[in-house]
Amino acid sequence: MSPCDQIIFLEWHDTMSQGPADQFKFDGEGLIPAVIQDWLDGTVLMLGYMNQEAFAKTVATKRVHFWSRSRNKLWEKGETSGHTLHVKGLFIDCDRDTILVKAQPAGPTCHTGERACFFSGMDEQGHIVHRNTHDAEGGILESVLRTIRERRSHPQAGSYTSKLFEGGHDKILKKVVEEAGEVLLASKGGKKEEIVYEVADLFFHTLMVLGYHGLSLQDIDEELGDRFGKPGLRSTK
Repeated sequence: MSPCDQIIFLEWHDTMSQGPADQFKFDGEGLIPAVIQDWLDGTVLMLGYMNQEAFAKTVATKRVHFWSRSRNKLWEKGETSGHTLHVKGLFIDCDRDTILVKAQPAGPTCHTGERACFFSGMDEQGHIVHRNTHDAEGGILESVLRTIRERRSHPQAGSYTSKLFEGGHDKILKKVVEEAGEVLLASKGGKKEEIVYEVADLFFHTLMVLGYHGLSLQDIDEELGDRFGKPGLRSTK
């Protein structure tokens, strides 16, 4: 077990010791919904249902298990596909009727081959739009990076992002250096609103670097995940 796993397991164990499964509010069929979230970027991967046996198996193995309502049996996520979910943290909501599982997925979670099950968008009237979308994944940084990648593939007139790509690699790197300097000056000045503004600029231009090289935030998330809980500035490969 890595130091990272040890730290997270202790937090998880302490959390679970505050409320055993028999104190959860299972529904009339003895089930409780479990929301599965990517532990690195917060993407909601899927929703399943657990009974006490599935929950106990999840705790014991640190791999997500569910109770299949259609097959009326216990099953481990990924037992046939190999796309398992390794538990990184377990939480219960304030009403004790929903479980949140932070997990590390091994491959795509959805049976369709998509990373997450929530890929069908809805319009403003609440109608389902039958198209694949990644807008439900990650947070604002992921959304910004998707736009950056889109601007690189399909330049848009008047777009600052497209203009930076037209300027080439060196222009993008120059902006990163400039914005890092602005962060330094803002921090020295001590004005929080200026610090926030300049850090946002630095984040954006750093995302430009990722977009230029075809890298994703998941690449960065995984690197930070490898480093988490380990001493030193660099992880051991």
